[in-house]
Amino acid sequence: MDDKEDRNDLVQEIVLQLWKSFERFEGNSQFSTWMYRVSLNTALTYFKKEKKKTDRYTFLDNVDKLDESDTNEKETQLDLFYKAIHELNKVEKALIFLFLEGQNHKEISRNLGISEVNARVKLNRTKEKLQNIIKTYGYEF
Repeated sequence: MDDKEDRNDLVQEIVLQLWKSFERFEGNSQFSTWMYRVSLNTALTYFKKEKKKTDRYTFLDNVDKLDESDTNEKETQLDLFYKAIHELNKVEKALIFLFLEGQNHKEISRNLGISEVNARVKLNRTKEKLQNIIKTYGYEF
């Protein structure tokens, strides 16, 4: 989440969902893997709700609000990256975030319940899609 308050809200929601679903933990996987899956699914649901709220604003409106004297190039790049991520579907978002966390294809496939080959292909396609979205904002790599 971009905003500290939103991050805190998301953390609270994740803790609540972990608490609610603890009775359903069957022990078929490691506890940490189960926690990760619940947290990831909660975050994806939260992002979906947030996207509906932020769809009212366009990317250009947000760029106009940036004070150039306070923003360096890396902050601009990061802002563009997160705005582009908001345009991805929930599976694509999960792939990118798992990749950014340093997970390999095997770990990603296990966490998303897809084959390793499928994870690799989807991740490559999602990276390309993300690059194209960022290019539509007028930013070249």
